[in-house]
Amino acid sequence: MELLAAEKEATKARDALNARRRDLPMVEVDKEYVFDSPGGKTSLAELFDGRRQLLVYHFMFDPEWEAGCVACSFLADNLPHLSHLRSRETNLVVVSRAPLERITKFKERMEWTFPWVSSYGSDFNYDFHATQDESVAPVFYNYRDKTELEATTPWHAQGEQHGMSVFFRDGERIFHTYSSYGRGPDLLLTTYNLLDLTPLGRQEVGTGIANFKHHDQY
Repeated sequence: MELLAAEKEATKARDALNARRRDLPMVEVDKEYVFDSPGGKTSLAELFDGRRQLLVYHFMFDPEWEAGCVACSFLADNLPHLSHLRSRETNLVVVSRAPLERITKFKERMEWTFPWVSSYGSDFNYDFHATQDESVAPVFYNYRDKTELEATTPWHAQGEQHGMSVFFRDGERIFHTYSSYGRGPDLLLTTYNLLDLTPLGRQEVGTGIANFKHHDQY
């Protein structure tokens, strides 16, 4: 019964946190972003696909890589059927900096169906802190600057990084409402949620999520 009470308190705390997140101030996006999609050049507004809300998963896929990040792939395997999100005025799109042809090849290999576009050549990844390159923009990830990152998690101070960004559309205007990085998107990992119910738990060793493989490599 003590565990049940603690679980209920955790649920209430999560509900309260979700409410606080919804109340965050929105920041208008005043820059035009163009993405490469299977249908051609696509704007940020078009990624909403006529809906009012947009979830963007920043998937680590450097332009020079042949395959996407293993940990990001694990998260992608946990994404829901998008019809449920779309029924609530919300679209989800995955964005990476790799060229579209590499994204498409890897997406076909993984047999994923979610929309995935390339931000190659645009400022999108840099503006929303999913790529760290000091020659392009100041290093800033998970709300920490370069000095803080190098002192705590130096691997986040350079290159591709993952995260989730949320946007809201009001007519022709688009607003950025929230971004989460590092372990923030862990709540999307239904595999972890299921393992957490079991006696053996997550069975992580060392680097945790990085110990998973691309799902066709088991």
